[in-house]
Amino acid sequence: MTREELYGTLKTRFLQVLKQYHIEDDAVTVSCRALTPQEAIGETVRKDFPIITGKDVMIEAKYRGCRGQAFTDSPTAFNGTLAEILEMEIAHNSHNCGIFIATLNAVMNSVGLCSGTVHCRTDGPEQCAVDMLAFLRENYPYVRRIALIGYQPSLLEMLSGSEYEVRVLDLNPGNIGQQRYGVVVEDGSHKKDEIIHSFADLILCTGSTLCNGTIVDYMDLPVEVLFFGITIAGSAGLLGLKRVCFAEKYEK
Repeated sequence: MTREELYGTLKTRFLQVLKQYHIEDDAVTVSCRALTPQEAIGETVRKDFPIITGKDVMIEAKYRGCRGQAFTDSPTAFNGTLAEILEMEIAHNSHNCGIFIATLNAVMNSVGLCSGTVHCRTDGPEQCAVDMLAFLRENYPYVRRIALIGYQPSLLEMLSGSEYEVRVLDLNPGNIGQQRYGVVVEDGSHKKDEIIHSFADLILCTGSTLCNGTIVDYMDLPVEVLFFGITIAGSAGLLGLKRVCFAEKYEK
């Protein structure tokens, strides 16, 4: 699937949801803005989350009292209607794509089709890692080698200190080649094929890949992929992707 096909499919299926709930012509205004790291993730113990170091910015959309968030490297503010959202070109405009994904999350949460659309805060990321370890042990007892796609420090530390063999890929030049929690961060552009075909029993992939389009590299693979995080909250079901996230437990 190409990036254009992915976003086209997502738009079509989102419109189907809007029609199902008779809100495709909803004039309710959607507001969207970038959040500060404090607003987004609170006061965390560790300070190397991408949202704190400045690589990613979280934007938040509000729709009928529900919030939807998404990580993006192209934050922008927006006020408008669902009809305007649906008209946006998102395949080649990262600003529009972030707005669209955050809004989709807010709307899908509003109609009860997804949860966990607001990032966990303060000690939440640490608790999330504990929950993830328990989830993996219970649901994937055969897995021994895990690839982490996207530098998420609490998950990486958990994996590196557990029984799993782990490799981590990232696209941020500031992380690539650096040793983090005993694991060298590898180049996601050049190592993904090796990881997919020669290493991983399971891939944990950040849902933030949805906003930059690289998610297409981790769809329809011979190895199982679990997407994590809030960005992909509303889209996972629409695209038939597996998602694991515990944000709703720790978002307050």
